[in-house]
Amino acid sequence: MMRKKYLIIIALLLVVWNYSIACTTAIVSGKATPDGRPLLWKHRDTDQFDNKMMRFSGGRFDYIGLVNSNDSLSHVWCGTNSAGFSIMNSASYNLIPGYDTIEAKDLEGYIMKLALENCVTIQDFANLLDTLPKPWGVSANFGIIDSYGGAGYYEANNSNYKFFDANNPEIAPNGYLIRTNFSVSGIENMGAGYNRFNTANSILSEAFFQGGLNPEFFLHKATLCLRHDLTKTDLYSEFSKENFENRMYPFRDFILRYSSSSTFLVQGVKSGESPLLVTSWIKLGFQPASVAIPLWVGTINSIPKILTAPLQEKSQLCDITLKLKESCFPYIKWNEGENYVLLEKLGNKNGTGMIQLTVLFDKEIMVRADKMISKWRKSGFDSCDTQSFYDEIDRQIHYFYAQNFELNI
Repeated sequence: MMRKKYLIIIALLLVVWNYSIACTTAIVSGKATPDGRPLLWKHRDTDQFDNKMMRFSGGRFDYIGLVNSNDSLSHVWCGTNSAGFSIMNSASYNLIPGYDTIEAKDLEGYIMKLALENCVTIQDFANLLDTLPKPWGVSANFGIIDSYGGAGYYEANNSNYKFFDANNPEIAPNGYLIRTNFSVSGIENMGAGYNRFNTANSILSEAFFQGGLNPEFFLHKATLCLRHDLTKTDLYSEFSKENFENRMYPFRDFILRYSSSSTFLVQGVKSGESPLLVTSWIKLGFQPASVAIPLWVGTINSIPKILTAPLQEKSQLCDITLKLKESCFPYIKWNEGENYVLLEKLGNKNGTGMIQLTVLFDKEIMVRADKMISKWRKSGFDSCDTQSFYDEIDRQIHYFYAQNFELNI
């Protein structure tokens, strides 16, 4: 039945889906985190800037996922289900030879949707691929964590996959793996994202040896990273300079860049803990202008209103961030204008940059969320807590943007 459904979907989607997608991602085993819980991080880059979060039901499992606002909801680009299974992808550009002429492609989002509907463990994803007709229409690094301690990547093309286990010290000596837009099992020196990979590798290594691979690191230091490992540049050092105003800075091959469109960060559970305690953090839209909001699948039929919208309507929060993003790239109409940023909009000596303001607000949200999660780990998940939290967060976020950016929504 699933094979037949998949073939029909391929036929319908071949004429629709053809994006350029580039992301920076990481999977962290519980062995590498301070509290023993695995992490999944996706810093999404895409030309589909209008993103939103949706809650889905009707399959084997309920799930929440990141979608493109103009989508028919047939693709999900990362998400978490009620069994504690979380999945993401990064496009890989060295898994399929250049002479490949197979028409089926860009079906990663559809396969991830199938996985969220049906999978419990990492092995289930391999089993799912094995049941689907080939070609699969994918060229990707699929990152997964589950509620049994599983953590790793499947590098998959149209007909084959290879698994990289973040719990295996021979594969991941420090307990984490990074993928951008090439695959380890792919064609050597091909693909893309090598500069972002090297920068991510440097900052994760530093955090690991400091015992700091935690949600805050990924939501702030990794997602909002302004370091460039090749040029040895760190744009944060410019924030405090006096002669800083109205200066444009080169902004190419950083983890954060013009195409950055959302960050999804999942903190999983230890083996034996309820999968309802899995916490998914989302920075929706252009991340420097966005705020980090936690989500739990167990909150029945609910996502904060500012993150979601029905049908093909747009998310309020994403709209806000895209409006603020415009001031960061004043020359976007020029050829390659996306490679130059008005840095003072991100941060400055007065502390009024987008990153400076949103990070402070993020930390307030994280403190409140941590208190709830600590309580649930003792007494069990309570969906009433999350519903009240969502309602209050909606109000506070509206107030935050009105006060700091004079945006009334």
